Amino acid sequence: MNGRMQLSINPPRAAWPELARRPALPQADLEGRVREILETVRQEGDAALRRYTARFDRWDGEQSEIPFEEWFAQASLTPGPLREAIRLAIANLRAFHEAQREGEIRVETMPGVTCWRRSVPLERVGLYIPGGSAPLFSTLLMLGVPARLAGCKEIILCTPPDAQGRIHPAILFAARETGIGRIFRAGGAQAIAAMAFGTESIPKVDKILGPGNQYVTLAKQLVSQHGTAIDLPAGPSELLVIADASAHPAFVAADLLSQAEHGPDSQVILLSDSEAVVAAVQAELERQLPLLPRAEIAAAALASSRAAVLPDRETLMAFSNAYAPEHLILAVEDPAAWAQLVEHAGSVFLGHYAPESAGDYASGTNHTLPTNGYARAYSGVSLDHFVRKITFQQLTPDGLRNVGPAVMEMAAAEGLEAHRQAVALRLDVLNA
Repeated sequence: MNGRMQLSINPPRAAWPELARRPALPQADLEGRVREILETVRQEGDAALRRYTARFDRWDGEQSEIPFEEWFAQASLTPGPLREAIRLAIANLRAFHEAQREGEIRVETMPGVTCWRRSVPLERVGLYIPGGSAPLFSTLLMLGVPARLAGCKEIILCTPPDAQGRIHPAILFAARETGIGRIFRAGGAQAIAAMAFGTESIPKVDKILGPGNQYVTLAKQLVSQHGTAIDLPAGPSELLVIADASAHPAFVAADLLSQAEHGPDSQVILLSDSEAVVAAVQAELERQLPLLPRAEIAAAALASSRAAVLPDRETLMAFSNAYAPEHLILAVEDPAAWAQLVEHAGSVFLGHYAPESAGDYASGTNHTLPTNGYARAYSGVSLDHFVRKITFQQLTPDGLRNVGPAVMEMAAAEGLEAHRQAVALRLDVLNA
């Protein structure tokens, strides 16, 4: 089993785009297949959802919603130490996300003209939690905690079942602890369609949040064109590590493998100014990889991953900013100084004792982050993703006298006479 990454020594900038190219599943007809699933679920509702669940998840049961009795009974099977770990993570997530709450600030932009903004929670949100070989209950914490803090009236969860129709107990426990209202056995693009359009059993939501594979990501992007908001493009996981001579090769290798084991389409990148550090990390990868239960998955991800030696801090950070990683670890001697140069990244981990795993689970930051270079334009999930910002303004008579002439002048210049008249009529009354 090969744990080595492809190595480049001082590659020219012209070669950077190829080094930073993300792995991708074959795109042939991907959009066509996803559109077909979306349209079929939109037209046929639960009947289509059951067919797709039987086809993709090998469960052909009739009842997609999990009854509370089954939900709570299965949740209780979560081992005690894991229950306590989940509760600790929830406490940290609540502390960090509660601090993001914005108060209502009133601003008098000029005498008599007052403007303010209020955060109003989304009424109904749909959370998607991937299934597959790893029960990502941690992602449910990342979405459920801020949704509940924001005050969303209804929070539903879609997640794929196993062949017996079961959901992992830890997902059910996390759902109970974070205040999820309803849980449905549904996965993939068909679950996104159900939440976007609504079916006989699954209600239509205002916003869909949660990561997934390329099918799920594309489905979210397509339904966003039909009035359902989404969080961000969140596809296969990725990590970039910058390591200098002070780095611990074993730590760095473990961090790289922690992302590589997510899936064969994950990607990890190692950058350093030292060939010796890269060689030491490569050796640790080969030592640690065979010890992992998901070694084959991690090895597949490493096959499309990269290592590069670049001359100095500025060049290393320039490559990182060009790549715009979902996760960035600065395994360097003075991480605070390096952090000042970060321009594009989803979440950053500073120093030798801040593994990316901490952010994935329990430090308090959110791990639902932009991938595939979207960190150049998107932020990770926060409390803001679960609220709408509504602006208000109030004008006194003097306020209208102060701002009105400018409004009329601008409206006239745009040829919008009714706009001008709406102000002029009021000023005529005030000046009579």
